[in-house]
Formats: sequence, C-alpha cells, structure tokens
Amino acid sequence: MTAVQLAGGVVAIGWPQLLLASGFVLVTGAIALWMQLGVSKDLAIATVRTYVQLLALGLVLRWAFAADRWWWVVGILAIMTVAAARIILKRAPDAPSGLFLAAVTSMAVTGITVTFAVTGLVIGADPWYSPRYVIPIAGMVLGNSMTGIALSLERVFADLDSRKDEIRAMTALGATPWEAAHPSVRAALRAGLIPAINSMAAAGIVFIPGMMTGQILAGADPLEATKYQIVVMLMVAAAEIVGAALAVLMSYRRRFSADGVYLERGFRE
Repeated sequence: MTAVQLAGGVVAIGWPQLLLASGFVLVTGAIALWMQLGVSKDLAIATVRTYVQLLALGLVLRWAFAADRWWWVVGILAIMTVAAARIILKRAPDAPSGLFLAAVTSMAVTGITVTFAVTGLVIGADPWYSPRYVIPIAGMVLGNSMTGIALSLERVFADLDSRKDEIRAMTALGATPWEAAHPSVRAALRAGLIPAINSMAAAGIVFIPGMMTGQILAGADPLEATKYQIVVMLMVAAAEIVGAALAVLMSYRRRFSADGVYLERGFRE
C-alpha cells in the first residue's frame, strides 16, 4: 500500500489502512475474552460507535467549513452543549434529579467564554465565528470541562453522604447549608481539577498531547504546534475549574431542604 500525501504534508489514510488499524481492537478483544473480563461486547459497541460518530463528525465539519455561516456554528455548539450535559448526568448517578439546567448552564458559560476568548483574543480568528477554529476548540473545551464537571458532581454528593452525621450535627447547631457543605465542595473541585493538573505536569515528558501531535503530522512547525498546545492546555484547565465550580455551586443545595435540613435518602425527590 502506497501512502498518498495531501496538501500541507498530510499523509492520507485510506480505507484499507483504516480497517487495518482495527486489528489493535481485535487484539484487545481477544485478550479480554481470554481473561474473561466481560467487556468484549462493550468494546465492540464502542469501536462501532467510534467509526460511526467520528466519520459523521468529519462529514459535518466538512459541510460546516464549506457553509461558513455563524448560525450553523452556534447551532452545532448548542447541540454539543446539550449532549455534554446529558453525559454529565449519566456519569453522576448519585446526583439528585433536576440538575440538567445546572449542567447545561455550566457547560454553556464555560464553552462560550473560554472558546471565544481563545479564538478571538489569542488566535484572532477572522471572522469571529470561523468554524475551522471555533468548533474544534469548543469541542476540546466542552469535552474536558464535561469530565471535570462530572467528576466534581459525583464527588460532591458522595462526600456529602459520607459526612451526613457531621452535616446533621453542624446544621443542628446553626450552621448554614454552605458552611456544612463547604468541605465537600472544596474536595469536589479539587477532584475535578486533578486530571488537568496531571496532564499539564506530564505534557512534553511522558506524552505528546493530541493537538500538538495532529499539527506535527499535518506538517506544522513543531515549535508553532507547541504554542498551540500550551494555549489548549491552559484553556482546558480554566474550563474544568470554572465549569466544575459553577455546576457544584448551583447543585449542592439540592441535598438540603428549604429550611436547611440535610435530606436523608428516604426524603429525597
């Protein structure tokens, strides 16, 4: 099989090569079957979804780049935000009901603020809605802040439940819900930020980050790719902490009644 080089130094990957790459998953599936891990079905479904979802994304991005209209960009961002909020709620099973608005709000505020700060102030995209810049960067912002928000929400409600006796005693002595919940909120935000901190600490030593790798493979100068990657990692850290803080602050109060009493499992909605 002969490699085909496209404009900009990109080596095209044909369908035979793409199918050949599936051999990695087949090896993984064989090991899972041999070890009786019980994840073979999930792995197969995830592989199919990877093909379908990413190929569909490629077609949508090709169409969006060609259309170059701001309302299509905004519509795509809205769909991404709602989908991310739904995934967050699935990843936080102990969270109380009715958190969809909090999840959407935290994702939207984080996505809009960080994305357009980067594309407008750092990159200087022209026009401001340039889909080639806005959609990929928004995807990175939303994807990473989604992880941070989900971790923080799962942690805050699990931590509140583990401290229920302490919280009941504090509220009985006159503490407000915020005073009683503050240690859990702090622990949750710390947990949500740890993945970004670990990635920043290991970047360039343990691994080469994805965006930098992609730009280098596309023929970009390694130093310029490095600058882009630094911007991405800093914006991801900001998106994770801002999104997690918004989501947790908008949500923790749902573990308390209107008069500040901590709700046991039997009294929750």
